[in-house]
Amino acid sequence: MSRWEALHDLMSNWSAAAGMAIIAAILVVALAGPLLTPHDPLMPAPLQRLQGPSSAHPFGTDSLGRDILSRVIGGARISILIGVISVTISLLPGTLLGLLAGYFGRWIDSLIMRCMDMLLAFPAILLAIFITAVLEPNLTNTMIAVGIVYIPHYARIVRASVLSLKQQLFVQAVGHLGGGHVRILLRHVLPNCIPPIIVYATLGMGTAVLQAAALGFLGLGAQPPSPEWGAMLSEGRQYIQIAPHVAAFPGAAILLLVLGFNLFGDGLRDVLDPSLRSQ
Repeated sequence: MSRWEALHDLMSNWSAAAGMAIIAAILVVALAGPLLTPHDPLMPAPLQRLQGPSSAHPFGTDSLGRDILSRVIGGARISILIGVISVTISLLPGTLLGLLAGYFGRWIDSLIMRCMDMLLAFPAILLAIFITAVLEPNLTNTMIAVGIVYIPHYARIVRASVLSLKQQLFVQAVGHLGGGHVRILLRHVLPNCIPPIIVYATLGMGTAVLQAAALGFLGLGAQPPSPEWGAMLSEGRQYIQIAPHVAAFPGAAILLLVLGFNLFGDGLRDVLDPSLRSQ
């Protein structure tokens, strides 16, 4: 399948198109945040605290009188950054470990996979909480913790692809013709592992945002007064009865971003998976 055919199939897939539209809209908001925020997202106004949605404050104000719309817009950049950096931290070492384990096998495979199994033995959120608590609760360590938690997932996906590719005739032919291990891995094996990596990385962006929001909700993520959606949700839970808008809007923003990545990832899988295309 050519690039143009893949792009056409992607745009024809309603799930991918809807996900791309949501992600593009949030990305525009994140990049143009300072131009779109009607108020300073960090400036408190105690006399306007817990006001409901109005023309002056379309999303209302929080417990300190800060404009929630401005804070949601400011949090878009943080959430996109969390997704990109966390997935990068997971993807790079996970891909390398999966390549080495699948290609060389034997004791290297056993050593790497047993280490990955140890990480997978812990629930993802508990392991992320432990890593963040050890390092120190802040936004940087949240991204590191979420990234470390999902390294085994990429390692196992890449390893499975490499085990299948090793049996292909074109890979064996390169080895018989004198191709070195590095050349085989980088020129012939890795490029054929890219489609499942891209699909899982896209889905992983939504998961990373959700995990970071969970850590922020628990007070282990971005610290006040940073307008991170999980932290905003945590702050709003104590006012859920008297001012539900304080938690509703950041919660809706998390839902929308994660939904966008999941829809796009599902559509991308449908386009890149040959077995699904043949159906």
